[in-house]
Amino acid sequence: MPGPRIVAFAGSWSRPSKTRSLVEEAARRAVARFGGSAHVFDIADLGPDFGSLRQPQDGPHTRHLDAFLAADALIVASPVYKGSYTGLFKHFIDLIEPVALVGKPVLLAATGGGDRHALVIEHQLRPVFGFFEAHTLATGLYVSASDFGPDGLASEAASTRLDRAVAQFAAHLSRHDAAPLLAVG
Repeated sequence: MPGPRIVAFAGSWSRPSKTRSLVEEAARRAVARFGGSAHVFDIADLGPDFGSLRQPQDGPHTRHLDAFLAADALIVASPVYKGSYTGLFKHFIDLIEPVALVGKPVLLAATGGGDRHALVIEHQLRPVFGFFEAHTLATGLYVSASDFGPDGLASEAASTRLDRAVAQFAAHLSRHDAAPLLAVG
């Protein structure tokens, strides 16, 4: 399928999950705007042994990690757990080589029970992806439980902010068809 490869990762084990719902919606909007394809996954998709001592070298997580690394754009979100991202979210990120995300555009998002954790994107997620020298989009999206309805994202303000964040991929994805990004070895 021509167009950008967008990968969305939800650092949540729960199903159903507001975090998974959020990244699915973000991926849907990104594909609608830029074309291409989306690969969406969450912690539960990484296998029952993910993060344990029994985790195989090559397991269910491998195909998702490969898709994550091959993506032209990333959407990452974690539910807030004790003021930060989840441990298994970080465990997945720890599988990535330090130079693998250089210059890659990343939309950062988080979900939480209330607004008191809204700065988790700035204080927790942005520094992690800064370490990888990824290009985090200016607009991050924190969505609280009250922003969701029975069918997903229900808040007009959150929806508008999501559209603004997705639109910020344009500066990066418009180059996708013109020339590949330089690989760093």
